[in-house]
Amino acid sequence: MTTTPLIGVINAGSSSVKAAVFAGEDRVLSCVVEGIGQRPAARAKDSGGNAIPPAALDPAPATPGEAAALLLPWLRALRPLQAIGHRVVHGGAHHARPERVTPALLAELAALVPLAPLHEPHNLAPIHAIAALDPALPQIACFDTAFHRSMPPVNQAFAIPAAMEADGIRRYGFHGLSYEYIASALPAGLREGRVVVAHLGNGASACAMQGGVSVATTMGFTALDGLPMGTRSGAIDPGVVLHLIQARGMSADQVQDLLYKRSGLLGLSGGISSDMRDLLASGEPRAGFAVDFFCLAVARAIASLAVTLGGLDGIVFTAGIGEHAAPVRARVLGHLAWLGIALDAAANDAHGPRISRADSAVQAWVLPTDEERMIARHTAALAFS
Repeated sequence: MTTTPLIGVINAGSSSVKAAVFAGEDRVLSCVVEGIGQRPAARAKDSGGNAIPPAALDPAPATPGEAAALLLPWLRALRPLQAIGHRVVHGGAHHARPERVTPALLAELAALVPLAPLHEPHNLAPIHAIAALDPALPQIACFDTAFHRSMPPVNQAFAIPAAMEADGIRRYGFHGLSYEYIASALPAGLREGRVVVAHLGNGASACAMQGGVSVATTMGFTALDGLPMGTRSGAIDPGVVLHLIQARGMSADQVQDLLYKRSGLLGLSGGISSDMRDLLASGEPRAGFAVDFFCLAVARAIASLAVTLGGLDGIVFTAGIGEHAAPVRARVLGHLAWLGIALDAAANDAHGPRISRADSAVQAWVLPTDEERMIARHTAALAFS
């Protein structure tokens, strides 16, 4: 009897790390470490979704790299891993598919840190930590930008001098691993159709797909563009940035801190919260304003992306807000009722999966995303090739 090789997955954020082990399509272990750098805590599940003892956090990790080092022995407790895959947010102009990690690749990715300061350093730290512990273990970098390289040139360009585009200043798009998974999970009637997927979480974006392939997306050169997010501004008049620097005397670092960490839902709500759950539960007018702004921005993005598709067959909501915030979905689709969308309120309250009525001109769905599974697929494909 042969034993299915095991693939490890690390999906690192700034203060959390999601880890998993896959045997083929089966998730056999999963662990989440949260509160890194403050009060780290871990929880874990087995293949049946039952709680099991998580990795021991001793000493308490102060960084995602330290957390990954503690997770590695736990991930391979069953038996050795064939390889381990990582989510890397930005792949830049030269990395359009998953790749085996090498020192040269790490050097290239380190140069992209300024383009994804909230993500890239924390994606790379676990790779370095695991390489130090086990240099022989193959590691695979899976890029969030890769899925969008299929976009037509007109949807990758900015209206700036062409020479700058040749230097790599273009629309890359992000959340690609999530979108790629959703493309693989679309209902049969939508797989070849025109679909807009709204990945709505602390980071938020939307993607237009035709036949499961990215055609256009809201995020751009960085993961700051497009929809408003938990603490990120999303799209903003570039003149505002110039004004902050020239008239207000803010430094580039101060503007970066403002747009990445103090804007979005947090800024719109007057500092109440960056968490949609808190805003929906609040009776404060500014909380309601933030929710209204967000829902309208998502609807406008979906309508704009429908133009790039020449029509619309379906809308899919995914990620934390998209999967769990029924009021947000209802408001977004309410703004889009002119498209002939007929919401099934009871199905929406039950979180789907289909939340549009049978007579709706455009289907609406709620589909859970699974970035870790997508990373495992890519990692297995490279490790076993």
